[in-house]
Amino acid sequence: MSRRTFHRASEAERREDLIAATLDCIAEFGIQGATVRQIATRAGVTGGLIRHYFASKDLMMQAAYREVMRMMSEPAHAAAASHGTAREKLVRFIAGNLTPPVTDPRMLSLWAAFIGHIRVEPEFAAIHRENYIGFLAVLEGLLTAFFAEQGRPIDTDTCRRHAIALNGLIDGLWLEGTLVADMFAENQLADTALTSVERLLGLRAGELSAANRT
Repeated sequence: MSRRTFHRASEAERREDLIAATLDCIAEFGIQGATVRQIATRAGVTGGLIRHYFASKDLMMQAAYREVMRMMSEPAHAAAASHGTAREKLVRFIAGNLTPPVTDPRMLSLWAAFIGHIRVEPEFAAIHRENYIGFLAVLEGLLTAFFAEQGRPIDTDTCRRHAIALNGLIDGLWLEGTLVADMFAENQLADTALTSVERLLGLRAGELSAANRT
């Protein structure tokens, strides 16, 4: 097990370093196998310092899951905040969720380690629900702007249904892409998603997918 260099830093930076070390251990050993001692060793600190930031292992794991969700939803927020047309932002959103680093196999290992806790632990369920709602909200905003730009404004209910369907499509392709990454060429998952979204939204062939190749 490699040891992280733990530098003198602010309280926030130290906490981030500990969460990073926690994720390293979870990716390698799973949640049950990632002990506080292993995390302390990876971070290059004492167990006592960890307890200064996290009163229990459960709280540390919850913080780690929040970080996984943040990393996975980062492309959504980046797309929404980027410059360009609504079409360009929607394309960036879809492609960003189906290309590295989101499709890195390590991300799948972390997601798989946490997913079983969502149905049995309310704290993890709340974190998951919060991020799912936030993800859908960003996607609904992108879709609303895109259809308005096309001169085809849609109502809230239709936009919501599209967002749920697109989220399911992205999730399925992401899972395939991280499990058998060697079976797909570069950008193949993103292109597949964009052509599928064109059909789902009733767009012309190439209206989104062509933008991903320029």
